[in-house]
Amino acid sequence: MLGCKPADTPLEPNTRLKGQEGDPVDKGSYQRLVGRLIYLSHTRPDITFAVSMVSQYMLDPHSTHLEAVYRILRYLKSPSGRGILFSKHGHWRVDCFTDADWTGCPDDRRSTSGYCTFVEGNLISWRSKKQSVVARSSVEAEFRAMAHGICELLWVRGLLQDLCLPTDPPMRLYCDNKSAISIVHNPVQHDRTKHIEIDRHFIKEKMEAGVICIPFVQSGSQLADIFTKGLGFKIFSPIVSKLGMSNIYALT
Repeated sequence: MLGCKPADTPLEPNTRLKGQEGDPVDKGSYQRLVGRLIYLSHTRPDITFAVSMVSQYMLDPHSTHLEAVYRILRYLKSPSGRGILFSKHGHWRVDCFTDADWTGCPDDRRSTSGYCTFVEGNLISWRSKKQSVVARSSVEAEFRAMAHGICELLWVRGLLQDLCLPTDPPMRLYCDNKSAISIVHNPVQHDRTKHIEIDRHFIKEKMEAGVICIPFVQSGSQLADIFTKGLGFKIFSPIVSKLGMSNIYALT
């Protein structure tokens, strides 16, 4: 792949991989290659969703899955010096962006949750993972993603307290689903929300305690989109920049 043509994004926009699509490929070489990409994704959040997608087919890889892996390698070729830049922003605010891609997997119709957490404006943790059960509504998928984001915020707060570092309360959980935010603020439990009752009460409890607040963010400013779906370059590139990633080889 040293002479390959670089790609602008790790995935084609709205890519949906399916099981047993294309011809079978060597499982051992596929697993070794994807395993290296999994290791790399610990420092490259921009490839997290793409790697999580191709890693779902480790036991039965096919040619379409291998092509998706080659696409990630083409993206990594340029720029090769990209990484997270930590800088001082003059505050100790803890923020989290959460999002969910409802029924995004064509094989089992499970949704994908994604979140990213910032401390003092610097990205410190991120995740892209398929949900364990099928969500019956987009709000249910969003609530599960929000609950995962709050658990991460609570862990970060505990870590900062152990390190005797200050925080600016409340912690902010950004969501782009107005329906989910409205349900959290609604004191009345409706029949339509019984299937998300546990997550709803968990989120509402932390909000009423002043631990978190849930401001609305426009979809164009939702940084967690990069962890739930394949995006075009015009949307992907600004999000990567807002995540604090920069190229050490770029001209200054």
